[in-house]
Amino acid sequence: MSIADNVARVRERIAAAASRAGRSHEEITLVAITKTVDPSRIREAVEAGVLDLGENYYQEARDKIPLFGPEIRWHFTGHLQSNKAKYVAGAFALIHSLDSLPLAQEIGRRASARNRVQSVLIEVKLDPSDTKRGIAPEETLALAEQAAGIAGVRLCGLMGMAPYVIEPGEARPYFVRLRRLFEELPVENRQVLSMGMSGDFEVAVEEGATHVRIGTAIFGLRS
Repeated sequence: MSIADNVARVRERIAAAASRAGRSHEEITLVAITKTVDPSRIREAVEAGVLDLGENYYQEARDKIPLFGPEIRWHFTGHLQSNKAKYVAGAFALIHSLDSLPLAQEIGRRASARNRVQSVLIEVKLDPSDTKRGIAPEETLALAEQAAGIAGVRLCGLMGMAPYVIEPGEARPYFVRLRRLFEELPVENRQVLSMGMSGDFEVAVEEGATHVRIGTAIFGLRS
C-alpha cells in the first residue's frame, strides 16, 4: 500500500474508534511521526492531507523543516534536555515532552527571548520501566500548576505512552489514568490529550485522545 493509502486507512480507523466512543473524528488530530523518514516520503503524507508532523530529534528536524511550507505544524515529540531547549523553544508548534520545572523555566526563557509563547504538554510516565521518560503521575498536577505560571509557556495538556502490549486493549487502563489526570487540570490547560501510537491508537481515541502520534502505520517499520 502507498503512504496515501496508509494515511486513509489510519483516518478510517480513527473515525471508527471515535464513533464507538460517541465522538467526532474531527476532534482528533493525526500527528505523523517522521523521525528517520526521508523527506520525499514525508511529502507523500503531506499530499495526503497530513499537516501535523512530529520529530524526536532537533538535529533531524532542523534539516527537514525548511523543506516544507508554513502550513505544516511541527511537533517536538522526543525527550528534551534543558541544554537543547534553546533550539526547540519557539521553533515548534507544540512540545509534547515537558517533564520538569527547570525545563519549563528554560523553555519559557528561550521562547520569551524570541518573543514567542511556546505551547507545551507535560509528559506523564505511564510505563513504570526505568527506561521511560516523563514525570510521575502523582507529581503531574503540581508541575502543571507551576508551568502554567511561567512567562513564555502555554500549558495545553498532557502526553503519555502506554507500555508495549500484545493486545491493544491492554493499554486501556493507562489511557484511562492519563485522561483522569487530564480532567483534573484547569479548563484553560485542557486543549490537548496526546496519547496513542500505531499499536494502540484506537483504544486511545476511545478513551479521549485529541492527538494520536502515528509513525509505523503510515511509513512502515523503521530500519
